[in-house]
Amino acid sequence: MTDQNERPVAALLLAAGGGRRLGGRPKALLEHRGHPLIEHAVAVLRAGGCARVHVVLGARADVVRERAELSGCVLVENPEWEQGMGSSLRVGLDSLVGTGARAALVSLVDQPGIGPEAVARVLAAYRDESSLVSAAYDGVRGHPVLFGAAHWVDIAATATGDQGARAYLKEHAAGIRLVECGDVARPYDIDTAADLSHLE
Repeated sequence: MTDQNERPVAALLLAAGGGRRLGGRPKALLEHRGHPLIEHAVAVLRAGGCARVHVVLGARADVVRERAELSGCVLVENPEWEQGMGSSLRVGLDSLVGTGARAALVSLVDQPGIGPEAVARVLAAYRDESSLVSAAYDGVRGHPVLFGAAHWVDIAATATGDQGARAYLKEHAAGIRLVECGDVARPYDIDTAADLSHLE
């Protein structure tokens, strides 16, 4: 039986946002189904088949550590979280270097409509370190996305502001394997007060 830490794909959960448009409420701590949203996101990744989960914290990281049950996760702090998602992606990918992971499945904490089924589909499309896979919703690229390790250095070099890997993925669109998930997930974000209606 393969040890969970020998599985080639590690999950990378980006959970550093400060919820600026939510009055400064960190998204990781928003409540969903009786638990902090970050706990829900980790559970989804695990249920989808990701044994290893690295979580990037930022806004009020100390409070998130205190309030959320994140045992078994590798917690990585991004001191520059206010610069946007790009900095969290760089910190997260860097945390995977040297761990034996050959790909990163990247997920966002503020998308609770994306469940284990979508994670499992993207994970199943992994082939090797050159893999580039993305969930798609009615043909439109979304999350989660999977980056083979061969892409990490170049992704980190282009990940700036709130763009994350968008520029890199646009440049390499022809090489991305799209996995349709529109039948099993809804890719909305929790960005504004109106979006809080999605939380239960």
